[in-house]
Amino acid sequence: MRKIVECVPNVSEGRRREVVEKITASVLSVPGVFLLDTEMNPDHNRAVITFIGEPEACLEAAFRLTKTAAELIDLNQHQGEHPRIGATDVIPFVPISGVTMEECVELARRLGKRIADELKIPVYLYEQAATRPERVDLGNIRKGEFEGLREEIRRDPARAPDFGKPEIHPTAGATVVGARFPLIAYNINLNTTDLNIAKKIAKAIRFKDGGFRYVKALGFEIREKNCVQVSINMTNYQGTPLYRVFEMVKREAERYGVMIKESEIVGLCPINALLDSAIYYLQLDTFKLDQILEYRLPQTKSLASFLGELSSAQPTPGGGAASALSGCIGTSLLIMTANLTIGKKGYEKVEKEMRDLKDKLESLSSRFYNLIDLDSQAFNRVMDAYKIPKERKEEREEAIEEALKGASAVPYEVLEKAVVGLELGKVNAEKCNKNSITDAGCGVNFLLNAAKGAYLNIAVNLAGLKDEEYKETKTREAEALLSRAEILQREAEAIVLRRLRE
Repeated sequence: MRKIVECVPNVSEGRRREVVEKITASVLSVPGVFLLDTEMNPDHNRAVITFIGEPEACLEAAFRLTKTAAELIDLNQHQGEHPRIGATDVIPFVPISGVTMEECVELARRLGKRIADELKIPVYLYEQAATRPERVDLGNIRKGEFEGLREEIRRDPARAPDFGKPEIHPTAGATVVGARFPLIAYNINLNTTDLNIAKKIAKAIRFKDGGFRYVKALGFEIREKNCVQVSINMTNYQGTPLYRVFEMVKREAERYGVMIKESEIVGLCPINALLDSAIYYLQLDTFKLDQILEYRLPQTKSLASFLGELSSAQPTPGGGAASALSGCIGTSLLIMTANLTIGKKGYEKVEKEMRDLKDKLESLSSRFYNLIDLDSQAFNRVMDAYKIPKERKEEREEAIEEALKGASAVPYEVLEKAVVGLELGKVNAEKCNKNSITDAGCGVNFLLNAAKGAYLNIAVNLAGLKDEEYKETKTREAEALLSRAEILQREAEAIVLRRLRE
C-alpha cells in the first residue's frame, strides 16, 4: 500500500489572492504532491491549503510553503479575526493510508527542526507531536498571538520553542507543526451582530470550558456577512458528531433570541461526517452505507491516483498502461473537436459524418480506458508466473510462456486501436471546426505516442518467448502497424498545418 499523508497548512493571508497563489505554487513545485483545496477567508485573513502525497514529498512541500509565506507575509501589517502567531501559522500532518501516527509525528519533528535551522523561525510542536502536555492544545501555544509572543518568548521559559532560539522571526513570527487525526473546520453563523452571544455559545460548547470532548470554539465577528460566527474545530467527528454540535449551538442561540443563519465547512471533510448527520436528521435508524448508490458503482481511479501509482517503485502500472492512457487522451481530444463541429454554422455538410466519427471515437476511447487496467493485470500474471518455484520447471516455463503472450496481446491491441484512431483522426483533421484544428493535431500526436509505447511493450514481452514462430509473426505485424501509424500521423499533421495557414 502506498504511503499517503495529508498536510493542511494555515497561512496568515486571506485577502491577497496573488500572494496565496504564489504560496500554493511553491507546493505544486514538488513532484508527487497533489493540491486538493485552497480556502481563503478575508475576515479571518487566513487561507487553509490542503495537499496530499507521500511523506517525504509532503515534508518538502510544507517547507517550501513556509519559506514562501515568510517572504511574502509580514505579520506586523497583518490584521484578522483569527488568532495567529506566524505567517505560516500551523502545519498539521494527517495519516491517510499506509502511514502511522508515529510516522507523522516524526515528519512534524523533522520539518520543525528544518524550519528553525534554515529559516530562523521558531517552531512549536502540538497535538500528537507535542513535547509537553500543555502544548497538545493549539490554543495554549497561540495565547497572546504574534504581538504577545514577541515579548514572552524571550523572558518566559515556558514559552520557549521546541526548535530554534527563544526569539521570534521579525516578520514571519513562529510556526506550530504537529500531527493529528482528520479535523473538520466547521463554522456556524448567527443572525445577530452581538459578538458577546457568539463568544458565550463558543464557551458553552468547547471542551476546556466543560463542553464537548472533541470541540474547540471561538466567537468572531464576520463583517462581510454582517453577522457573528461560532468558529469550531471538530478534532474527532466520531467522538463528537457535527449534528450534536449544531443542535447545541441552535439551542444556546435560542436562549438569546437568536437563530442560526447558516453553517459552513472550511476545507475538506470526511464523507462519513456528513452521512452521520443525514442519518440523524432523517432518522434512518436501519440505514446501511452499502445503500448509497455511489458506493456500489464500479471503482475508478482519479488521474492523481493513477499518476501516483505510475511514479511509484511498483512495476505496475507501467509503460503499457501509460500508452493506453495516451490513446484515451488522443481519442478524447478528437471527440472534443467533433463536438465543436456538430451543430456549428458553416459545417452543416459534414455534420452527419462528424456524428458517425464521434460514435466510433467514443467506442475507441472506452476501450482504451479499459486497456489501462488490463495491461497492468496482464503483467501481474507474468510476475506471478516467475514466482512459481524453479523445481516445477515444466509448469513454470509453460506459465511464463502463456503469461508473456498475454502481456504482449494487450499492447498489441493498443497499437491496433491507435492505428484506427489515427485513421479517424486524419478525417477529423480535414473536416473539423477550424477553431479546434490544433486540438485535432494534439489528438493524433497522443495516438502516435500510444502506438510507439505499445510497440515497445510488445517487443519486451515477445523477447522472453521461446515460441520463435509466434515471436517472428507478432514482431512483423507490430512493425507494420507502427509504420502505418507513423504515416497516418504525418499525413494528419500535414493537414493540420495546412489548415492553420489557410
